Amino acid sequence: MKIVAICGAGIGSSGILKVNAERALLKLGIEADVTAADIGSVTAAAADAQIILTSAEFVDAIGSTFADVIVIENYFDSSELEQKLLTALG
Repeated sequence: MKIVAICGAGIGSSGILKVNAERALLKLGIEADVTAADIGSVTAAAADAQIILTSAEFVDAIGSTFADVIVIENYFDSSELEQKLLTALG
């Protein structure tokens, strides 16, 4: 499974989201390849992704995709990440 974390520049908040998503997945016992990318390269980065993690401000810019787009309110809330990932994968 491929998960892409998206932010404006692909460095800061998507990096934080990537690391915290990897921790949540490890806790849940789910294997996935999690990458961080900027909004400008979302089409290429998420072409084969099953899940896109992002904040509400980037949802419209993502455009049409086959991936489940999950809006994360608090990048540091591991329970939010776990619950939303389980819901998407469930």
